[in-house]
Amino acid sequence: MIDPFAQREIWFLTGSQDLYGPETLDQVAAQSQQVAGLLDEAGQVPVRIVWKPVLKDTAQIRSLALEANADPDCVGVIAWMHTFSPAKMWITGLDALRTPLLHLHTQADAALPWSTIDMDFMNLNQAAHGDREFGYLTARLGTPRKVVVGHASEDLVREQVGAWARAATAWSEIYGMRLVRFGDNMRGVAVTEGDKTEAELRLGVSVNTWGVHDLAAAVDAVPEASIDELIEDYLASYDVVDDLRPGGDRHESLRYGARQEAGMRTFLEQIGAKAFTTNFEDLGPLRQLPGLAVQRLMAAGYGFGAEGDWKTAILVRAAKVMGHGLPGGASLMEDYTYDLTPGNEVILGAHMLEICPTLTTSRPSLQIHPLGIGDREDPVRLVFDTDPGEGLVVALSDMRERFRLVANEVDIVGEREPMPNLPVAHAVWVPKPDLRTSARAWLTTGGAHHTVLTTAVGREVFEDFAEIAGLELVVIDDQTQVASLRQELRWNAAYYRLAQPMN
Repeated sequence: MIDPFAQREIWFLTGSQDLYGPETLDQVAAQSQQVAGLLDEAGQVPVRIVWKPVLKDTAQIRSLALEANADPDCVGVIAWMHTFSPAKMWITGLDALRTPLLHLHTQADAALPWSTIDMDFMNLNQAAHGDREFGYLTARLGTPRKVVVGHASEDLVREQVGAWARAATAWSEIYGMRLVRFGDNMRGVAVTEGDKTEAELRLGVSVNTWGVHDLAAAVDAVPEASIDELIEDYLASYDVVDDLRPGGDRHESLRYGARQEAGMRTFLEQIGAKAFTTNFEDLGPLRQLPGLAVQRLMAAGYGFGAEGDWKTAILVRAAKVMGHGLPGGASLMEDYTYDLTPGNEVILGAHMLEICPTLTTSRPSLQIHPLGIGDREDPVRLVFDTDPGEGLVVALSDMRERFRLVANEVDIVGEREPMPNLPVAHAVWVPKPDLRTSARAWLTTGGAHHTVLTTAVGREVFEDFAEIAGLELVVIDDQTQVASLRQELRWNAAYYRLAQPMN
């Protein structure tokens, strides 16, 4: 995956005013550069922190807000009121700002100089109430933002800023993203439907359909040399079953799987798309439902949704960006079946073929098996069990006047017993607070049956992403009670319906 953070920047804005005179303002500039530097050097923050000159009046603030909006490399701004910056000067700038905002409530030094503190020090170090002035105004204007409190040298502060930076970058990546639907969505299925016009308005994602015959032509045009290169990669990366290896009885099936991967990648690159969907009911002249190809493209950072589910494809791409460079991965997932043995309840998650190998550090097995649906040749696919550890299962649902994110914290436990006859990649997890409550809560929220399982990022990043994107977020965790959740959903419904613009 191309590093989505490589060219990205977050601008560090410092508020003050001319009242203090040039000597104090020089100190403000020096100290704010130091704070910005502490964040820029932090390993938890994946993008550059770029210091900007101290802002002292309305014109400067509005001009910089417009500049941030227009700069494609700027994914967010951090604001800190070093001294007392009268918040009315921020009104037109915040009103114009369309770039994600983090309010950092900090100060230059972590400790007070108790034995030497005087009024000069007090006049210079006024963030304790300067930021409260700014906080009042952002609340008064209803400006979406994240608030982080503490010194910039603290790991917790750096982690919170880093989580927000990942969410802000994901938002920048999907806003303006092109998504290709190869064919239509699965017939009669509700979750794969949705308002594509609203998705482009709210999320900035252009969702359009290309015929499967267009994809098939790209697949047929792949040169044999490209297939040979992919076969070598497969042999080096996976445990390839004998039938699929060169000279094996089913090797041609593997070559066709490689042809699909190369053709799909070329098609997406030519269009400039970062996410896509397929549908086993709409395969046209394709000989296999793409399995290995989809798994490999997801591992390369593409978003994917099965059966035409473009909402999940958006979410997979966002999760890929958020988790880039961190241990773990992200994939399309589906709660497939349960073990309801009392005291031992788990969820077995899988899909027909398309689970991303970034969910495991083990060496996947490359196999071929009948699919049983789709009326095509047996498809090739990678088979593995997801690594144990903490995870988050997230779904994006269209609730008519809003999009809703539902997130369930889970513990991935791995196979309880060997499953030698299960021919697909999979994950086994215990949802929080328990399966019974989790399932009741999920059904109550209308969470989709297509999801994203991420083991790279947790709840905080998705909370930040939802705030930035204006999405409703419902979290199911170890504190969830269904009765309280129902009340939360009623409050949310009232808020989002009242917040709709009048047409």
